[in-house]
Amino acid sequence: MRKFALAIALGTFAVSSPVSSVFAATAPCEETLKTLRAAEAAATLSAADKTKVSDLETKGIERCNADDDKRADDFFAQAMKIMGK
Repeated sequence: MRKFALAIALGTFAVSSPVSSVFAATAPCEETLKTLRAAEAAATLSAADKTKVSDLETKGIERCNADDDKRADDFFAQAMKIMGK
């Protein structure tokens, strides 16, 4: 009986753990976009870097509008990296 209870407990943990970690890892893209725009306003960028950041922001907004927060946040993170943030 003990082995059965342990198996049930581990199975429950294995199923519930990935779901909760997915939600914890993804921030709302609207909030990440606000952070990106604030950093962009304060940054001094070359013309080439401004273009890269703008392109990544556009891609991120497209994904955000499609309710794909994870991919949107990935694009925004790439833009932040270009700005050194």
